[in-house]
Amino acid sequence: MSSLAITWYGHATFVLTSPGGKRIVLDPWLSGNPKAPAGAKIDKADIILVTHGHSDHTTDVVTIARATGAPVVAVYELAGWFGSKGVKDTRGMGIGGTTDVAGLQISMTPAVHTSSVDDDGKTMYAGLATGFVIRMEDQRAVYFAGDTALFGDMRLIRDLYAPDIAILPIGDHFTMGPDAAARACELLGVRQVVPMHYGTFPVLTGTPERLKKLVEPLGIDVLVLKPGETAN
Repeated sequence: MSSLAITWYGHATFVLTSPGGKRIVLDPWLSGNPKAPAGAKIDKADIILVTHGHSDHTTDVVTIARATGAPVVAVYELAGWFGSKGVKDTRGMGIGGTTDVAGLQISMTPAVHTSSVDDDGKTMYAGLATGFVIRMEDQRAVYFAGDTALFGDMRLIRDLYAPDIAILPIGDHFTMGPDAAARACELLGVRQVVPMHYGTFPVLTGTPERLKKLVEPLGIDVLVLKPGETAN
């Protein structure tokens, strides 16, 4: 069994390769993503997890699902919308639930954010925004927060799932910034944080440097990836 690998494609798009070799695609947005590497594509997937409906998290979901046959896991309403767009295998969930997908335990957590999809020029409700906890074959847990503000029930995520790694937004404006993300790290009790959702647009002003300054004295490692880079 190999180590966990984390690949970032810019913004909130990641591929996690589990110790058992399962490829977990998170919030895929490559087409039109100004931070994605030129020509980037995701052509292998075992699971696609989608936190909410905004286009900067969903643009390539249908394309990747059709190409790979991977199931798309999302909150019930959003999963139904993907089904209406031709995705054959959708797994609609509710917040607080856990499901087994490809031999991994996927738990859906709350997020404090909005969620909608643009359907033929109309803005449509897409269920609640969410996060996920992915429990790997070696029992390590990764918390992928999606787009969220800081919220006190991150303590319960710690109590219930004991995540080792958190992937957190730090850009500010639409999500929490570095100061709130640092507090989130404390509430979650993680040993490592991977910043995301920053620098894509000028309004996203939060920086990994600020996050490092706040959490490294607490013994929390900050893994800063360049788009296209993989860390094990």
